[in-house]
Amino acid sequence: MRLPCPMPQLLALQDEATESSAVAQWIQKFKLTGVLPHEFGIFVRSEEQIERAVTAVKGTDLPFRVLDEHVDTLSGHVAVATMHLAKGLEFRAVAVMACDDEVIPLQARIERVGDEADIQEVYETERQLLYVACTRARDFLLVSGIKSASEFLDDLKGG
Repeated sequence: MRLPCPMPQLLALQDEATESSAVAQWIQKFKLTGVLPHEFGIFVRSEEQIERAVTAVKGTDLPFRVLDEHVDTLSGHVAVATMHLAKGLEFRAVAVMACDDEVIPLQARIERVGDEADIQEVYETERQLLYVACTRARDFLLVSGIKSASEFLDDLKGG
């Protein structure tokens, strides 16, 4: 899949702590180049992974806001949200975290369907969810997960 956004940096890391540290370093790197806190968006698949994103942002000492269904971003604050809330937002720098195998596509969704056509629909909607989150990046994009990372990351390699 060719994304209409920057070429992603893809990371498959050993554990959640390593991922959070890597994302914090990535944020710090772009902060030093002039990206302001409210120009960062951090997205995860669902509420279950929000704490991973929060841990990463806490590693930067930048203020942050976890977005809810009102999707009210706050100037001077990094936005943290689920991929479902990403549509319509835009940030200079986006990190899409927790792209682990069984997180995206969400294993629970796959297990609930039995028909092959329904499984394909789940895969397509999950792929679209990742696509929307990635296309929120205007200048910089990081996509990370824990080994074994999501098979969808292969779609992002090489554009």
